Amino acid sequence: MSDLAAQVTAALSRSIRPSVIARGAAAIRVAAADEEGVVTLEVPGSPGAVLPVLGLIEAQIRAAVPGVTAVRLAAAPPAQSCPPAGDLGSAAQRVLDAEVNPAIAAHRGHVVVDGSDGGWIRLRLEGGCQGCALAEVTVRQGIEPLLRTRLPGTTGVADVTDHEAGTDPFFTPAKR
Repeated sequence: MSDLAAQVTAALSRSIRPSVIARGAAAIRVAAADEEGVVTLEVPGSPGAVLPVLGLIEAQIRAAVPGVTAVRLAAAPPAQSCPPAGDLGSAAQRVLDAEVNPAIAAHRGHVVVDGSDGGWIRLRLEGGCQGCALAEVTVRQGIEPLLRTRLPGTTGVADVTDHEAGTDPFFTPAKR
């Protein structure tokens, strides 16, 4: 392990790793650090949990380790790769329709695939899920692990919902 990678690993352990785990990612580790100071982080579990705070993570790492010039995110490689019938987005929507949407319909919720690219699936939560205080938990601890299990080509899930526009969330922040 390079000196830069060791310094970043120490910075991750001190302040960043606990908050990433709390968001639903299993862990975060340094996958690579090059001579230009570009650090690549690998996130097994729920890499999509890290996307919203990647800028903050980069700022903390760059403050703790001055040699870092940029931080990139990479998902841990899937255990196996078998392409689903049709494209990944369509396969994900079939899984959501069969296994997720019937369960969250009780909360007036619905999930749709907004697109997919490079193994990443973009989800949009609707109805009672839009603006729900527990939407992040639903995505990180329910939907993302399910999709990664059912569709091994899935790298991660990104929630692209405009939660601020939700007009009738099942759980409001006050209920949390």
